Amino acid sequence: MKKHWFIVLLAVLFEILWVIGLKHSHSIWAWSGTAIAVVFTFYLLLLAGRFLPVGTVYTVFTGLGTAGTILVGVLFFGESLSIAKILLLAILLVGVIGLKTVTSHEAKDGAA
Repeated sequence: MKKHWFIVLLAVLFEILWVIGLKHSHSIWAWSGTAIAVVFTFYLLLLAGRFLPVGTVYTVFTGLGTAGTILVGVLFFGESLSIAKILLLAILLVGVIGLKTVTSHEAKDGAA
């Protein structure tokens, strides 16, 4: 089951790439890379969703993707970070971690 959560984390990394790519792509090559990242992200989500609870997978994906995108924007693109933004990110992450914690640890058998 850990490998399936690793797939979700990999999807999160690709999501961060394509979301940043939406803002910073200015050439056909950058747009192509962004499009490939979008397709690969959703392929990974579909793969993980076959073995993990889809609601939890999507919640973890969107929560970590949001937090990661904000952090990348702050660290690499000079976007602002306020106390309110930090507090709201913390609340978001507590919710994501809490949902993952209370979700059953039993993996699906892989049947679609």
